[in-house]
Amino acid sequence: MLTFLGFSMIVVFMYLIMSKRLSAFSALTVVPIVFALLGGFTDLGPMMMKGLETIAPTAIMIIFAILYFGVLIDTGLFDPLVARIIKMVGGDPLKIVMGTAVLSLIVALDGDGTITYLIVVTAFLPLYNRLGMNKLILACIPALAMGIMNLTPWGGPAVQATAAVKADVTDLLLPLIPSMIAGTIWVLGVSYFLGRRERKRLGVINIDTEFNDEIAAALDVGMDASIKRPKLFWFNLILTLLLLTALVLGFLPLPALFMIGFAIVMIVNYPNLQDQKERLHAHAGNILTVVSMIFAAGIFTGIIDGTGIVKAMADTLIAVIPDALGPKLTVIVALISMPFTFFMANAPFYFGIIPIMSETAAHFGIPPLEIGQASLLGQPLHLLSPLQGSIYVLVGLLGIDIGDHIRFAAKYAIGTALVMTIVAVLFGILSI
Repeated sequence: MLTFLGFSMIVVFMYLIMSKRLSAFSALTVVPIVFALLGGFTDLGPMMMKGLETIAPTAIMIIFAILYFGVLIDTGLFDPLVARIIKMVGGDPLKIVMGTAVLSLIVALDGDGTITYLIVVTAFLPLYNRLGMNKLILACIPALAMGIMNLTPWGGPAVQATAAVKADVTDLLLPLIPSMIAGTIWVLGVSYFLGRRERKRLGVINIDTEFNDEIAAALDVGMDASIKRPKLFWFNLILTLLLLTALVLGFLPLPALFMIGFAIVMIVNYPNLQDQKERLHAHAGNILTVVSMIFAAGIFTGIIDGTGIVKAMADTLIAVIPDALGPKLTVIVALISMPFTFFMANAPFYFGIIPIMSETAAHFGIPPLEIGQASLLGQPLHLLSPLQGSIYVLVGLLGIDIGDHIRFAAKYAIGTALVMTIVAVLFGILSI
């Protein structure tokens, strides 16, 4: 009975999200409640509260991570970097594509695809247009970079995977650093290959100083100069490096680190209380969208755990999976995460499928943590999914067809995911 109820719930949940009948927040909240009631479970309050308590530290971390990086972008922390890269690349297509990759990888550290695409495309599109370079490259490289940097602790997939397998986000992600480094090297390699091909096609073109000034002016369009803090550039940069170092070393829990970091960056950059209120208001919408879904995920996981639905579904899978494939479940999850997260949103994958796979893997002696780590390795392809909202920002800025973008970038994105998976196996992160 519970198994049938569970699989029916997953089907309904996925259908409602993918057909856009309900938002992810509504589906995560309502669907498990309805199916739990159908199963005769009426005392759902304690289950929901347990799920919310589990997810609360992650939600706090997300709130202050978004605020921290959002405020840094407001201060213009990345402006000198953009200007320096533009000046260095000149009219060499190879350098331009490599510069695109470097800027994308750095800006993507904030885990927000929309912001990354806005900054990178705004900076480099005039150069691509001036030299007649293929704009599909300018779409491909930032998407590949986001596929790696989206795994940061404050990125959406990491939060969802953490909630799905009930792990600490630091424990989940630190072992994946070698895979992320390998993915970064792959992206730089792809950039070199594409840039070299463009250099061969177009040659090196002389770019005059006047054109560089035009690009600098274009970067300032629509930006409020009053919120920039160029004099505090070095302070903001050093603070961020210290914060990231403390994060890797586990000096304090992540929520505490980002709360402290955000408090410092606000006090120093915007000492006026009215300015602080305006910065909070500017980023409130993004925070509400993300955090509301995280708390809804707490309701979802609390109910499917408390009712025993997820365990019943896992027991069914255990019965049908051959013993020979059991120890290889982590690699299987890593591989299926590519098509699954491409054809569906992250929410149904991480909250519908991964908890079941996690319970199933436990039967074969595989810790849930490994399933969570494996589930993240398909993210490079997910960033090309038509279900990913930021992709429409990217293709809209460039004026290209989404189908052309996916066809051009998919092979490189799959390559990124495979490289990261292979490195995870070689480093013993994924068992085989």
